[in-house]
Amino acid sequence: MARIRRALADVPRAETPGEVPVERTYHRVHGDRTAAQTADLLAENLADYRAIVHRADAPSSPDAPSSPDTPSSLPALIARLLADRGATSVAVPPGLPDSWLSAVPDAVRRVPDTAELTPHDLDAVSSVVTGCAVAIAETGTVVLDAGPDQGRRRITLVPDHHICVIRVTDQVVGSVPEALERLDPARPLTWISGPSATSDIELDRVEGVHGPRTLEVILTGPESAGQS
Repeated sequence: MARIRRALADVPRAETPGEVPVERTYHRVHGDRTAAQTADLLAENLADYRAIVHRADAPSSPDAPSSPDTPSSLPALIARLLADRGATSVAVPPGLPDSWLSAVPDAVRRVPDTAELTPHDLDAVSSVVTGCAVAIAETGTVVLDAGPDQGRRRITLVPDHHICVIRVTDQVVGSVPEALERLDPARPLTWISGPSATSDIELDRVEGVHGPRTLEVILTGPESAGQS
């Protein structure tokens, strides 16, 4: 504190931070990448953080029907991932497009995100499917802001399996500064880089301590061509 007081000794007491412009000369993006290259970088960095990355085509509009028989279609892929997981229930944000779960059998119970849900209730939920606010390629980070297709923060922290859908065309940016320009700091922001993990003093990694043990990311859109 003494060093801070010395550093501020010549600052007028009435001066506020907003009155002093800060020169920001750092690079907003490192390198010149196409949209496809940016998506590839995001996929690579997500995988480095042990997220499982898939690619899929999306319907032409959020609520447009998509054939479950098309292996690369988003609804079919979500249904397969839930089946592979053996999911018996899935948490559903209020604004999740209906088409995303259209190929999921009715036997998989939909659990709407409501204020009545308790942590105990969510602990019994197999999986959660959400969208995102923005994804950052250079850091392999997915940001949620509790938007309609993401729901309350707790539904992505308690269930052990999170499927997050990212629209490559309009949700993937290259850098953190670009992401910050799109985010509202007044909203509850959750920054996710891979599944929840921590390490003890001997560097033994444990996953699922304070969030999902398994994070599966689906990149969808024209620039996400490729198979899961």
